[in-house]
Order: sequence, then structure tokens, then C-alpha cells
Amino acid sequence: MDESFANLQTSHLLGSVPAVISDDQKSSTDVHISTANDGPSASMQNFPPNQGKNARNYQTLETPTEGPGPEQQPSNTWKGFFNVYSYTQYFDVDTDVVLNRLMSSLYPTSADFFNKIDANPDMYGLVWICTTLVFVLASLGNCATYLVKKRTDANAPWVFDVNYINLAASVIYGYAIIVPLVFYFSLRYMGSKADLLRFWCLWGYSLFIFVPTSLPLLIPVEFLRWVIILLAGGASSCFVALNLRSYLEAASNDVTVVVAVAFGLQMILSLFIKVWFFP
Repeated sequence: MDESFANLQTSHLLGSVPAVISDDQKSSTDVHISTANDGPSASMQNFPPNQGKNARNYQTLETPTEGPGPEQQPSNTWKGFFNVYSYTQYFDVDTDVVLNRLMSSLYPTSADFFNKIDANPDMYGLVWICTTLVFVLASLGNCATYLVKKRTDANAPWVFDVNYINLAASVIYGYAIIVPLVFYFSLRYMGSKADLLRFWCLWGYSLFIFVPTSLPLLIPVEFLRWVIILLAGGASSCFVALNLRSYLEAASNDVTVVVAVAFGLQMILSLFIKVWFFP
């Protein structure tokens, strides 16, 4: 029985327990085992060979490839500005963080907004708030004109004005992008510290107060509409002015003019919303 088991070939069973063999058969068996163990260490080759004028012979697995791979392109080139993935870091915020910043924008006397966004200023609030405000102004503005016209003359014809969407998108997006950009270059020219991303975040969240206040502007009472828009515009203007002042007062001796201009532009926007969308 022992001799029959010893004659079994075990060289192809890698990792198995070898059978008990005699001394005169050990040498022949070792030859087979060493041959099996030497197999994986052989140099493997990639087929087909390289093509081209300066092509080499077959490349082995140990030969490193030349040049960066498709996922190792340099990110510091000008092409990164046209890559969507380079802007994902500015939209990486949680819902709780966004809600906290939205609630902060509703308090006009709060001047610690830059401290809250210092670790992670985002562009999500700017895009989401501006888009929401555009659709709110376009839809509720048409509803407001409908209620006013039906109140004066119930038989008067009314047509939905699609141009409200184009006007709202041009004004809201243009204001939220261009105004912080102008403040950034102006402050940089005057030698003050300025951060464009933080400015976009501040002005973007400052427009949130016009979203909920657009609903009571549907009330067809002109005096009440003016009171609502002045309160909303004053709160938004104070929010921008106070936070901008707290951000710049450490680097500038006199920021009164800058703060006054920021306050005035925010009030002009609120008056524009009232005159054009809720006449």
C-alpha cells in the first residue's frame, strides 16, 4: 500500500502534502517539484509588441511604462478650468451645513458668516438660491400681475409673460456673479485682502431672504408690498454690509465707502424686484 501511494505524481498539486517516498525516489521527485516552483518566476511578456518607428521588443511585466496614464494628467494646467471635476470641491457640503448658513442669512445683525464658512466656502448656495429665486420671481410675478389685473377689471384679458424668466435669470445671476467680482478686484487694487470664493458665497446666501418673502408679495395691496420688500431688502443689505465690514476691518483703515456701496446695491436689487416683478 505504501509503495502504491508513493508512485502517485504530486508535482502538479501545489500546496498539497507530499506522500511518503523512499530515499532512492526522492531525487527524481525533487526534480519535478523544483520545476513546478520555477514556473511562476519565468519572465512573462506582453503581446503584441510596441508599434512605431522607435518600437522596442516585447515588454516584460517588470518594464515600467513611460509617460503618465490616462488618470494621471497634470491638474495644474489651463485645461483644469474646463474640467467639471475641478469644481466638485466647492459643492461638497452637507444638508445641515447649508441649512445653518441659510438660517444665518436671515439674521441681519449677524456678522460671523465668514467665520462659519472659513473652513469650507461653497458655491452650492449661490447656484441653488439663484436658480430657485429665478423661478420664484418668474412664476409669482406673473401671478401678482394676474391678481392685480383681475382686481381692477375681472373681464380684462391676461397673458403669461415668459420674458419674466429671461429677465429674472439675467438680473439675479448677473448680480450674484458680477458684483462680488467687482468688489474682489476693487479691494485687491486698493491693497485689501479679498477672497472671491467667499464673496460669492456671501452674496449668494444673502439672496435667500427674497425667496420666502416673494410669497406675501402676492397680496394685492401696494402699501403692504412696499413694506415687505423694504424689510426684506434692509435685512439682506445689513447682512452683506455687516459681514463685509467685519471681514475687511482688520486689513483696511476705512471701509465705510465699501460697506455703503454694498448696502446700496443690495437695496437697489430689492427695489428692482418690487418694481419689475410685483408692480
